[in-house]
Amino acid sequence: MKPRDVSSYLRIQAQYCDTLGSPFYGTLFRHAADDFDRGGPIAQVFADYPHDPVLSAMALRLTGCLHYRVLELRAPSLARHYPSAGGDGDAEAAWVAFRDLVANHVDELRHEIRDHGVQTNEVGRSAALLCGFLTVARETGWPLRCLEVGASAGLNLRWDRFRYEAASRTWGDPQSPVALRDVYASAEVPFDVHATVAERAGCDPNPVDATTPHGVLRLLSYVWPDQAQRFALLRAACEVARRVPATVDRANGADWAAKQLATPRPGVATIVYHSIVLQYFDRESRERLIATITDAGTRATPDAPVAWLRMEPGGEQAEVRLTLWPGGVERLVATTSFHGRDVRYALAPAAAVP
Repeated sequence: MKPRDVSSYLRIQAQYCDTLGSPFYGTLFRHAADDFDRGGPIAQVFADYPHDPVLSAMALRLTGCLHYRVLELRAPSLARHYPSAGGDGDAEAAWVAFRDLVANHVDELRHEIRDHGVQTNEVGRSAALLCGFLTVARETGWPLRCLEVGASAGLNLRWDRFRYEAASRTWGDPQSPVALRDVYASAEVPFDVHATVAERAGCDPNPVDATTPHGVLRLLSYVWPDQAQRFALLRAACEVARRVPATVDRANGADWAAKQLATPRPGVATIVYHSIVLQYFDRESRERLIATITDAGTRATPDAPVAWLRMEPGGEQAEVRLTLWPGGVERLVATTSFHGRDVRYALAPAAAVP
C-alpha cells in the first residue's frame, strides 16, 4: 500500500469510528493520519507492515495494542484520557500521550501489530443472529447444533444464555448478566419460538480464553474506549463464558467446517454461522468454506437439517442471511449495524437456490 493510501485508510477509519459512535477514536485516527504524512512515529510503526492494511485492520491492531497497555495499567499518561480506564475522554490530550507512547515503543509495537490480529468478539451481534437461530428452531423443530466459524473467544456461542428485549417482549434467560436492550428497530422478532442448544463449538485461527484475566483484557482492548455499553456487555458475556463451557478450536475455518460437517447428525439442526468474518479469509479458504457448507446442505435430510447463518457487510449496514437445507432457500433475515444495533427483522420468502 502506498503512503498516500495508508493516510487515506486512516482517515476512512476515523470516519467509520465517528459513524459507529466513537468520536474519541475518530479524533485519534485523524491525528494519526497527519502524523503519518509527516513521517512521525505512526509512519515508523507501520513501516514494512507485511499484511494487507485494510483486510487485517492494521489501524485497529495498533489501537488495540495501546489500549491493552492502558487496561493493564502500564500507560498511566494515556489512561488519564481513556474513558475505559476512568479517564476524562479528552481525545486531543489523549493524542499527545498516544503519540509519545508509540514513539517510545516503535520497534516493540511494530512486532506486536504484525503478530496480534484484531479480536472483536462483538456480543451485540447475537441480537441479530438470534433472528436466524429462532427461524431454524421454528422451521425444523430440532434442537440446535451451533458451529461458529471465526468465534474468537466463543462469546456468541452462548447466545441462548443472554436476555433479549424488544418492545414489551423478551427472550432468553431472565437472570442473565447480558441483557440486550434497545437494539431492535422492529417489533416482529419471533420471540415466541422455543430453542434449545444441544451442542456448541467454534474455531478461530487464534482463539482467546475469555475465562482468564489475560483473555478478558485482550478482548476489551479491541473495544473502542468511549463505548461504555459495549464494555459492559463484553464483561458480562465473559462472566457467562465462565459458567457455560464451549470449545473453540485453533483451526482454519474451512478445514474445521469440513471435519464438523463430514457426517450428517440426525436429531439436531446443524447451524454453521459467522459474523463479520469472511473479509479476513483469503480467497481460497473463503471459497472452500462456502463449498463445504453447500455440499453438506445437499446431503441434509429432514431429520438432519443443515443451516448457514451469516452476518456480513451488505452496504452501509450488515445483512443477516440464512440458507436452510433441505431445500436450499436463502433469505434475508435481518439488517443491523456492524456492532449489532438497530436490528430490523426482515424475514421474507425467497426462491430456492439450485
